[in-house]
Amino acid sequence: MELVYPPYPAPIIPRPTADHPSVALSPSVEMVPVVRPTGEVVAQAARPYVHGGSKLLHPVVHLHVINRKGELYLQRRSLRKRLLPGYWDTSVGGHVDYGEYISEALYRETYEELHLPGFNPVYLRTYVYENERESELVNVFACVGDFHPEPDPVELAGGRYWSMKEIEDCLGKSVLTPNFEEEFVQIRAELEALL
Repeated sequence: MELVYPPYPAPIIPRPTADHPSVALSPSVEMVPVVRPTGEVVAQAARPYVHGGSKLLHPVVHLHVINRKGELYLQRRSLRKRLLPGYWDTSVGGHVDYGEYISEALYRETYEELHLPGFNPVYLRTYVYENERESELVNVFACVGDFHPEPDPVELAGGRYWSMKEIEDCLGKSVLTPNFEEEFVQIRAELEALL
């Protein structure tokens, strides 16, 4: 799946007014595409706005890094994160910036978080994930190889390879993020089939 951008800049949500200028007008604010489940870009919004309860659907990428022993690399969320600090999560997870395509975001986020420059991603699926704060169009990929991730200390609190049994034993015990747990249960067979 890839995003389909309009031939002109998509409108900003919420629309700025003289009385309520948009935070999106600040050059330091990260803008993300607002999409339909098909990947059609219909607007753009500031990242804080899509995470603030607006429930605007926006695309993210997930990459599952698997080694030749069949172990899955998990990142540990930074202890400075507002949401689920210190929990273990998908190898790589990040937002697609406005104007960026899914494949570009996947390579950018992987390099930013794990300093992995070269890998061959396999597309697994796209689904909508919703919680009380936001709605995400999650694009899931995996790669297999003898990778040696170097977690960025600013972005993450570390990372390591886990056996599938270790992950299974931690399900439902407030060790792993809820989104990772749900996704892992859905794609475990697909991950193992890649070996």
